Amino acid sequence: MPKLFSFGRSKTSPLQDAARIGLGLTLMFAGTSHLTFARKPFKAQVPPWIPMDVDDVVLLSGVGEITLGAALLLAPEEYRQLVGSAAGGFFTAIFPGNIAQYQHRRSAFGLDTDQKRLVRLFFQPALVAWALWSTGAVNRK
Repeated sequence: MPKLFSFGRSKTSPLQDAARIGLGLTLMFAGTSHLTFARKPFKAQVPPWIPMDVDDVVLLSGVGEITLGAALLLAPEEYRQLVGSAAGGFFTAIFPGNIAQYQHRRSAFGLDTDQKRLVRLFFQPALVAWALWSTGAVNRK
């Protein structure tokens, strides 16, 4: 049976390294936008069942994104798979926010139709895959 997740030292290709760096920078930008100019649109993605103040959720998720982005950029090679798995877990954990935006027909980030909001749902698995692949967290051997 193949081992899907293998933590420890991994050799990633230059393409994987570029993808990891791109994801790290993207997360840091997104996290910064949570804390500054895009706080209101991010509030549209907070599910109503979250038992916290909506603004606090947006701020905390922004801090989380900045932290994960920095870790993707700066973590030593032996921790990259762990960081990639954490980023994949984060993208999975925030997926209910995308579903809530679709269910409650909340317009934000140019997602102003049901079709656009539905299509957006299919990008979340791609982010999970990006995090896992770019860090070598998924071993295809």
